[in-house]
Parts: sequence; structure tokens; C-alpha cells
Amino acid sequence: MTAVERLRWWDIPALLPIEEDLFGPEKWSAGMFWNELANGHYYRVVRGPDGGVDGYGGLAVVPPDEAWVQNIAVRRDVQRGGIGTALLRDLLGEAARRGIPRVLLEVAVDNAPAQKLYARHGFEGIGVRKGYYQPSNTDALVMLRED
Repeated sequence: MTAVERLRWWDIPALLPIEEDLFGPEKWSAGMFWNELANGHYYRVVRGPDGGVDGYGGLAVVPPDEAWVQNIAVRRDVQRGGIGTALLRDLLGEAARRGIPRVLLEVAVDNAPAQKLYARHGFEGIGVRKGYYQPSNTDALVMLRED
């Protein structure tokens, strides 16, 4: 079973190489993660056997009835091992605990594995944001799950 725990500010440097590897020029900066934590958003981390960060995810709640999955990222060498699923379930569980019925997210239109993960958890595509990811100008599929 994958243990999901609270992301702490001192974890931020460990997120940056994962961001660089997975998202390249569209990666989040340390300042962006600091801002997420400073704004009280719900961020979780999964650690590997060595204590390092294997994956992380975040949820921003928009009262009274909406939340956004800000990100879910898993190191390439441990992908498809259940970490993304554990993180997503934890984020959805937090939305449920807060009584939030609508959870949305954006995912690159060319990221089929992530879209399949979200669809397995009840998300459906509801629209496309043209050129959302910059500088690649990649479109984002907006997905929604309603309880």
C-alpha cells in the first residue's frame, strides 16, 4: 500500500527535478509551489523506500462547491506502480471530506495515460482550452467529476 502524507515546504526542492523531467519548459517553479502552500491548498506526497519524493499532487478548493486538481506528478522510473492512483484517491477523499461535489482538472490533450487514470475515477472531458500549456502551445482537456 502506498503511503500518502502531507507535503512540507522542505519537500519543494525534491519536486523540481521531477517537474523538469516531466514538464520541461512548462514546469512549475519553487515559487509556484511555495505559493500553493502559502494559500493553504491541500498538497500530498508519496515517498520512496529511500525517503525521497516519488510523487506529489495538490488540490485547490474553491468554495462553496468546487475544487481543482492542481497537479499530479510521479517520477518516470516509478510510474504505473499505483502512486498516481493513490494520490488522486487522496485528493478526491479530501474534496469529499470538505463536502465539495465538483472536482475539475486540466490535462494535456496528448497525455493519454493521465486521461485514462482520471476517467477510471469518474472524470469526463467537458471542454478544451486551446494553447493552454506554454510555451508548447499544447491544448488542455478540462475534465470534471461530479458526486
